Amino acid sequence: MNIKRTLLLLPLLAAFTGLNAAAAVIAVYHTSDAHGWYSPRPARWDAQNSTRSIGGFAALSALLKTETTPYLLLDSGDMFQGTPEGILTKGMASITLMNQLGYGAAVPGNHDYDYTEPNLKVLISSAAFPFLGANLYYKESGAHADYLKPYTFIEKAGKKIAVLGLLGAHTATSTLPANVKHLAFRSEAAEAAKWLPEIRRQNPDAVIVLAHIGMDEELVVKRLDISTWTFSTAPFGTLQVARAAKGIDLILGGHNHAALLSGYHDPVSGTWLGESGYGLSYITRAELAFDDATGRLTGVKTALVPLWTDLTGEDPAVLGTIAGFNAAVEREMGGVVGQAAGDLGFAPDGLDSAIGSWLCDVTRKAAGAEIGLQNTEALRAEIKKGPVKLRDLYQAMPFDNTIVTMRLSGAQLKRLMAGYLRGGRTGMQVSGLEVEFSPGPDGKPAEIRLQRGGLEIKPDEEFLVATNNYLAFGGGGPVFAAGREIKDTLLPVRDAMIQDFSAGPVAAPKKGRIRLLERQN
Repeated sequence: MNIKRTLLLLPLLAAFTGLNAAAAVIAVYHTSDAHGWYSPRPARWDAQNSTRSIGGFAALSALLKTETTPYLLLDSGDMFQGTPEGILTKGMASITLMNQLGYGAAVPGNHDYDYTEPNLKVLISSAAFPFLGANLYYKESGAHADYLKPYTFIEKAGKKIAVLGLLGAHTATSTLPANVKHLAFRSEAAEAAKWLPEIRRQNPDAVIVLAHIGMDEELVVKRLDISTWTFSTAPFGTLQVARAAKGIDLILGGHNHAALLSGYHDPVSGTWLGESGYGLSYITRAELAFDDATGRLTGVKTALVPLWTDLTGEDPAVLGTIAGFNAAVEREMGGVVGQAAGDLGFAPDGLDSAIGSWLCDVTRKAAGAEIGLQNTEALRAEIKKGPVKLRDLYQAMPFDNTIVTMRLSGAQLKRLMAGYLRGGRTGMQVSGLEVEFSPGPDGKPAEIRLQRGGLEIKPDEEFLVATNNYLAFGGGGPVFAAGREIKDTLLPVRDAMIQDFSAGPVAAPKKGRIRLLERQN
């Protein structure tokens, strides 16, 4: 790397100058929720850098090649589901790149089961590093899942670093439930407490937990400095793990797509925690400092590092690997399927979005239903105005869902929406339905009104509803499960999207299907 670029990179690592310069130091690099974003893209979410290129494995590799401190490279899961390159290779592109960069360990995320457990086992068998999961068991036998190690030890610069893996218990319903119905995802906190004494008996110099859960379910898709926050005595997620299993030095989480700018030092357990965001745009860099005289761990420091490609550069060898994946995908997905008359984007206010409303319209129309429902989180990228390629549709809706119909009453629809309206935002997009709600002091809806065509829906009215098979068959909760005349049409949601574009230019639906009323005190 040239001197100019080296100087530009110095600010990225400046946060670590406070550690004892005389101490032996090991760096820990952490990625999570890459979701197949192997290449850089404009940081449109960053108002000050919206056209600046960020992220990707080539940028990460280039950054690692400037590292002079011995380091570990770890990942907390959801490796591939989200882009055509990840989807078409069913995750093998992720394994190839992670092998190339020299990962030391990883834990599966919920979406790493999207192509079934056998597919995940193929990926694991192809990895040059262990996959971890201390809390995964087979329901029938009660045995620990044999394709995941509970923990591993990594020797680095004379230090023995223990890494314990935890899958999210939410995986039972946050992938297609049928894919994991034979698996038991036990309590993350309880299993960490169970395994930690065994790890400690082997005298590690430091203990890291790698987990596909985050600190708090409200910290979603945000970059935050929470270093001065005070959390409740009833903690959630990785904070609960830290307090249940004393003696963990560093927990690196994921799943919620939050990015913690300076990490978080829990004053109760003494554990440091970090999360690295979404789409391989940021990574967490932690430092473990050891006393030269005693060899004991004396300090941990964490910071979020953006992968701005103008600062990191890009590793040519990794670019070559990615180019091979891209060429194969372009042959299959480079064709134009239609035109977007305007941007189909997300809703800054967290309510109904252009892309969400359009997807609901598409599924409702394809199924001949009266109401269309799709979970907001199923949509991962906007569709821009102009020619639309097949790859754009895969990036917008990366999951291989099918359209399912069922009959739901007005009362059931109201209960359903009550479960998806939180903090003045919605986790459900709608078609053929208008929703008005006011959030209560606890963030849950204090009042909900449902209408169709300006007329209030009565509790005993029944409607034919179109949704996706993930929501219908376990992922959407008890209301969907209680629907009448549930039928899987076997029509892929993405095929309905393609058909709509082939019929002519697609315009953004009018906003206002979900409206926020005045907050109730």
